[in-house]
Amino acid sequence: MRKTLYLKFLLAYLIFGFFGFMVVATFVNNMTMEHLKREKADALYKEATLIANTYASDLYNNTTSLDTVKKQIDALDTYLGARLWIINPSGRMVLDSRTPVDVENETVITGFDPTVTGSSYYTVGNFFDSFTEEQLSVFAPITSAYKVRGYVVIHYPMQNIAASCNSLLNISYLMLVILFLLSLIILIFFTEMVYLPLRKITEATEQYAAGNMHYEFQVDSEDEMGYLAASLNYMASEIARSEDNQKKFVANVSHDFRSPLTSIKGYLEAMLDGTIPAELHEKYLRIVLNETERLTKLTGSLLTLNNLNTKGMMLNRSLFDINQVIRNTAASFEGTCKQKTIAIELTLTGDQLFVNGDVDKIQQVLYNLLDNAIKFSHQDSVIKIETTERKNKIFVSIKDSGIGIPKDDLKMIFDRFYKSDLSRGKDKKGTGLGLSIVKEIISAHGEHINVISTEGVGSEFIFSLPVAENGEEEL
Repeated sequence: MRKTLYLKFLLAYLIFGFFGFMVVATFVNNMTMEHLKREKADALYKEATLIANTYASDLYNNTTSLDTVKKQIDALDTYLGARLWIINPSGRMVLDSRTPVDVENETVITGFDPTVTGSSYYTVGNFFDSFTEEQLSVFAPITSAYKVRGYVVIHYPMQNIAASCNSLLNISYLMLVILFLLSLIILIFFTEMVYLPLRKITEATEQYAAGNMHYEFQVDSEDEMGYLAASLNYMASEIARSEDNQKKFVANVSHDFRSPLTSIKGYLEAMLDGTIPAELHEKYLRIVLNETERLTKLTGSLLTLNNLNTKGMMLNRSLFDINQVIRNTAASFEGTCKQKTIAIELTLTGDQLFVNGDVDKIQQVLYNLLDNAIKFSHQDSVIKIETTERKNKIFVSIKDSGIGIPKDDLKMIFDRFYKSDLSRGKDKKGTGLGLSIVKEIISAHGEHINVISTEGVGSEFIFSLPVAENGEEEL
């Protein structure tokens, strides 16, 4: 997220506040003014109608005196805060609440027209130039014998209505300011909880896109934003670890290929230039052949490991007798065991023990583990292979009494190309991929493999397989 986005959001917030005040100052002002004007006109019209039907009507019917009506409209003037007139249809003033009764000096409203209100009962203006300020003027006809004898007109200053309108608008402005401040709190909350974390995440993604997978950042939040940041951090660390492993993998492959190739090249050049005499050629050709076999084995292990993927490995599952597979694998090492005078002791549960798995891959697991056990066992020692059944699982144990594995190396023995210092001294032909292949195969079966080892005493590898659901034998 760029700073410009935040500035746009802030600008939108200010525009919102500006237009909020504009709306209150224009639309709300006009609507409030119109509402107050109509409300006041309704109230004054009721008073004017009441006067027209009582005092004014009595005056035109000669049942009350002019002075009596004058006193009544004077009192109403004080009560209503408005000026009351009684005028004839010709515009001649009969009574005015603000001036004394003067029969001799008549006042005539020039141009008086009772139809000026149109379809309404009030008008706004200076009432035929009778006032210097705008007035709200309400008409109520005085009728007698079905004839309009005059009109009661009540004038109310528009400035009073405007003052009431302004008072209400002040409340609206105050509410708008409160809402604006509340929305400012929301803006601050958005900045702290959304914008700043997003800036950190955006900066981190830019660093990762540039290849800096070791860039670290932290978002102190327990919501989705914090979860996103943690996930991004985890993703970057996994990618960085994968890249480091890839570099280490390439370095190890290069090293393991370079060593035998250097030996082969050196011996062949020595034979060609005569450094190694002809009578020793056979000896060194056998060494070259052994190095070639080492390269072949390394290439085969790499291809195998490349094809094994815990999420995508294709397993040809079947029901098979694990005891028989163990017997067959042990028999294949008979020649090697005789050379080192090593005995293989089998302690198998039952004559047959059926499991569910890929027989070929499990056989490869057994071969790799037994091959390691023989390599690192002392002469005249015993390798024990045992099968046990517990809680619908078959556990296979391969235990030797060899050199063992140092404690610091135990957590890394399943890593690709890893060799402990002891194993490098004991077996220089190993590729360091055998246990990685074992781990991949067992994990693909959804099972686990563990190792117990004491340096100088020996090692024991134990892996599990699911028990076959039925006793049908499938090979």
